[in-house]
Order: sequence, then structure tokens, then C-alpha cells
Amino acid sequence: MSRGSVAPKPGEPGVRTGRAAGPGNEPSRFGRLLQGGRLPSGSAPGGPVLRLLMRWVRRPLLPAVRLWRRNIQLRVVASTLLMSLGVVVLLGFVVIGQVRNGLLDAKDKAAQSQAAGGFAVAREKANLLNGPGSGRNGAAADGRTAGSSWRSDLVQQLSSGGQGAFHVVALSADSEDAGRGPRTSGSVAFESIPEDLRNAVDQGTGTYETYMQIKYNNEHEPEPGLVVGTRLNDIEGNPYELYYLFPLAQEEQSLNLVRGTLATAGLFVVVLLGAIAWLVVRQIVTPVRMAAGIAERLSAGRLQERMKVTGEDDIARLGEAFNKMAQNLQLKIQQLEELSRMQRRFVSDVSHELRTPLTTVRMAADVIHEARADFDPVTARSAELLGDQLDRFESLLSDLLEISRFDAGAAALEAEPIDLREVVRRVIGGAEPLAERKGTRIRVIGDEQPVVAEADARRVERVLRNLVVNAVEHGEGRDVLVRMAVAGGAVAVAVRDYGVGLKPGEATRVFNRFWRADPARARTTGGTGLGLSIAVEDARLHGGWLQAWGEPGGGSQFRLTLPRTADEPLRGSPIPLEPEDSRQNRERADSTAPQTNGHRLSAVPTQPITDRSALPVPPRAPVPPPSAPAGVDPAALPGNGARVVARPAGERRGDAAAQVSSDREDTTRGR
Repeated sequence: MSRGSVAPKPGEPGVRTGRAAGPGNEPSRFGRLLQGGRLPSGSAPGGPVLRLLMRWVRRPLLPAVRLWRRNIQLRVVASTLLMSLGVVVLLGFVVIGQVRNGLLDAKDKAAQSQAAGGFAVAREKANLLNGPGSGRNGAAADGRTAGSSWRSDLVQQLSSGGQGAFHVVALSADSEDAGRGPRTSGSVAFESIPEDLRNAVDQGTGTYETYMQIKYNNEHEPEPGLVVGTRLNDIEGNPYELYYLFPLAQEEQSLNLVRGTLATAGLFVVVLLGAIAWLVVRQIVTPVRMAAGIAERLSAGRLQERMKVTGEDDIARLGEAFNKMAQNLQLKIQQLEELSRMQRRFVSDVSHELRTPLTTVRMAADVIHEARADFDPVTARSAELLGDQLDRFESLLSDLLEISRFDAGAAALEAEPIDLREVVRRVIGGAEPLAERKGTRIRVIGDEQPVVAEADARRVERVLRNLVVNAVEHGEGRDVLVRMAVAGGAVAVAVRDYGVGLKPGEATRVFNRFWRADPARARTTGGTGLGLSIAVEDARLHGGWLQAWGEPGGGSQFRLTLPRTADEPLRGSPIPLEPEDSRQNRERADSTAPQTNGHRLSAVPTQPITDRSALPVPPRAPVPPPSAPAGVDPAALPGNGARVVARPAGERRGDAAAQVSSDREDTTRGR
């Protein structure tokens, strides 16, 4: 007996049909959004609304993301749970598939055996009644009535041995044979037989089977089943279709039981594996967390912290090594602190002890210097050199004493409201002799309005003196610009020169002690190499900044920024660190300059400048001070990376005017 299988036709339930791509079948805008596509530019509706929605959805997830990044134990346990869940799900699919295939194979064999026996009984009964001498006893005069009655008896006889295990359905092969209606057992609806199976049985001579839903004429719920059918002839020789329907409810219950058991066992296994992973990882992560906490406390200066070591495993060895490292580190730091303390004390003691003999030598040198006119030229020149070197020696001793105070933390700040314009005038007055010898003119910009701040006048004057003298010395005879500005809660003084400048990377090293940009360059002013180091310490003592900018051959600029009020944090500087006439700014301005007839209008040469005399000389005319524009928030100061945004007219204007008036009154009283 041959067996066949019937495949569902396209368009029927269970068959997936597709649509050809074309102008009329393009996905909609909403469909493209669901598929992850991007709408064309300019066609995205509600862009700000979508961004706001995404931001609103992402905000609650930030703590979880932060916890995920910082907690290694959570990542390991979550990864273990996910991988275990994947393994359990995969194993469950494999086991359920094997059980389902085994149940269906067993059911299929039993159904084939039962159906083959029923089909044989039907053939034998039809042949017996059609045989010679049968006479068709009991047959009615009407052949249609006899055939219909015979099919009903056959269905009842074949289904009598099933007792709900299977059902029998007999259908006429000829759809026009209305006299012989369908015969079913167990209230089974004959519509349960799939149409494609009927077509296959009608066209073939073998046995065919397929899976389907068994429907009933009563209130019984449909259930899955297996149908086996073939084509036979009745007692009159008319063809008909005989089907056996085997419900799969029992197999489905067995499969559900196996599925539930696997789900429960899988969930238990996943939870168990997660707990095991948590315990195992905890044994490793806990010492690491302890080591991290102790390392943080060590970095904070608590050098006596140590790890608690238990056992002899690798973690214990790690703890012992960490404790040894901490102990050695503490010992080295103590040795360095003791050495630094000894060095500071030595420098301080030597500086103090040298003052007494230096005073004696200074008195003797002054006597010799005053009497140099009576000496021969060589001795007179020696007397002059002796006086100059004693001046430098005294300056070096003063700087060393000041550095030792900073190192020991003994420097004190005597802050009071001062006008930086007066300090700048005193500094320029003291540097005028050196500027005249160098052929340099010192110009001041921004002294039209008061520049008042709470600062130590002596220390600020020392800082500005260092900056101005260095600018004159390295300016190569060009003008030196001293720019002052005040805005918001900060005041600034910038010293600009157009000399040799600074190479890349030297702007930060210039404040190191005894550092020189050009070691071969002679010191004509007797500098000690500690001036900028002391200056940056003075700026830090005020809570301010001392920063440097420079470019090779383009000069340099040093900017001192101080808070207007003591202990007020700085948020920016009124003066940008890089001046407007720097090479980069000039090139940027040249690239954006207007063009006429294809020629760029620019007053700056576009070729590289090789002759230093060809550098642009700063203008001699007065330049307006760089103050905060009207209507601009003083907190957004130029040079701190913040964008200067104009405020509405009238806002904060009254506060600014009142502040300027108050500054002027304070300055008038100070004078």
C-alpha cells in the first residue's frame, strides 16, 4: 500500500505568500520606521518630539547603565544567566522536538495499521456482497437507498471498535451524487477533511494522510488530528472515499506535560547557575573591591591602610603582595618627605645664614665701589662687576627664601582691594630704564576704567614685574603691550611681546624652576631663573591663573587672571589667552576676508615670514579696552571655551552699571 503526503497550496492557511516589489508595493513611511529605516532628509515629522521622547526614555536607564559599567559581579552573573538561558532554551527545543517526533511516529504507525485493517474490511464486505450468488439479500428496490444504507452500516461497523480512539468518515467521490450524503461517526463534521487531501485521494489509488483540525457538529472543541484516507467502491461499484480520523489530544497532553516539565527544570537550572555564579564571582570580586578601596585610601594619603589576608590561595598571595607594596610605598614616601623636609630646611637655613656675611660683603663692596675712581681701570672694572654680582646674589637669596616658604606652606596672603592700574604703572616705571636700553616702548591698553580686585599688592606687583621684564628682554626691541580687562567675577592682565616666542610644548615648561628657553642666551638683566616659578605660585595663592602662549617667531603672551573677590572660584578670563594678532588668527581672518575681482583683500602677507623685521608691528594708536559687550552674560567670558551669547536688551545692564559706579567710587576713595 502506497503512502503519500499532501502539501498545502499557496494562499491557504499556513502558507506564506509574498508581494512583488514595485511602485505600488513600496513600504509606507511608518513601515520604514518600524524596519529601522531612515526617512529622507526634511521629511521626518516631529523631529524635536522624537528626540525629546528618546531623551525621556533614556534618562531612567542611565543609572542602570552606570551600574552595569561599574559592577563586574553584575556583568558576570547576568552573562551567566543569559548563556544558561540560551543553553536551556536550545536544549528544550531539541528535547521537545525529539519527543514530538517520537509521539507522532508512533501515532502514525498505529494509524496506518488501524486504517489498513479498516480499508481491507470495507473492500472485503463490498466484494462479498457483489459476488456470484449473493443476490443482494435485504437490498431495497432502489439502488441509491441500498448503497446509502450500506455506507452507514459500514461506518458504524468500522467505528464501533474505536470508542473515541478514531472516527470514520465516508464521502461520495462524485459531488453530483446527492443521494449518497456523507456518513460520519462521533458527530464529526465532514468539513474536517482538507480539500487538498480529497483531491489527492480522488486522483490516486493509494493511501494518503495529513495533519488537520478535527471539527465536530456539537459543542466539542476542535482538536488536532491525523487523517488517513483512500478511494474504494461500494456494493454497486460506485466510487467513494473512506477516511480514518485519529485525534491527537492525548499526544498533545503528553507533549504539554514534557514542555512544562522542561520549562520548570530549565528555570530552576538557570536560577541555580546564577546563584552559583554569584557565589563564585563574589569570592573573587570581594578581595578586588577591598584592594580598590584601600588603593583609593592610599592615594588620598592614608598610607597605613592594609588588606586583610586569610588563607594561602592566589587571592591571599595577591593581598600579601599588595600589603608589601603599600608598606614599601609608605616607606619611600616617608623617606622622600624627610629628604624634602631636610632640603627645604637646608635651603632656608643657608639662605638665612648667608645674609649676615652677605651684608658684610655688601658693605665692603659699596666702599670699594665708591672709591673705584682712585683705582686703575682693571681694579675699577672688578669693583663694578663685584657690585653687579652681589645684586644678583641678593636677588637669588630672596627668591630662594620665597620658594622655601611656598614649599613649606608658610606663604601668607595679605589681600585688600587694589586697583591694578596703579600696580601696572609702578611696574612700568621700574622697567623703563631697561626698555630704553632695549629700544622698546611699553604701551598700556584698557586702563580707561578701574580694574579693582582683592589681592596682595606686593605679590601681584612681583608677578607683573617678572612678566614685563621678561617681555622687554625677549621682545627684541619691539613694542610690549600690557592689556587689562575686567568682566564678571574676574580681572586679567596680559603682557604681549613680539620677540622670539615659544616653541610647541614650552608654554607649560616655562614655569619650571631654573628653566630657560635658550640656554645659550646670556642673561643681561641678572635673572635667577626662579621668577616665573614664584609668579605662578603667587597666582595660585590668590586662587588665580598664570598661563602662557607663544609661537616661534611670533612672540608670546602671558596672562594673569585673578578673582575680583577673595575665595571666589574662577570661571573664565576676560582676555583670551591667544591674542587676536597671532599667526593662526591672522590666517583665519585672511581666509574669510572678502575678495574683489578674484583677489583677496588682506593686509597680512600670505607667504611665510622669514625676516623678523617683516612681522606686523602693533598699532601705535590707542586700542579700546576689551571689556564685556553690552548685554552679554559676564559668566560667559572669552577664552574659557564658552560661547558668548547676547542677552535681551536691558537685562543685567543695571547691575553692570551699578558695579562700575561702585568700582569708580572705591578707586576715588583709594586715591
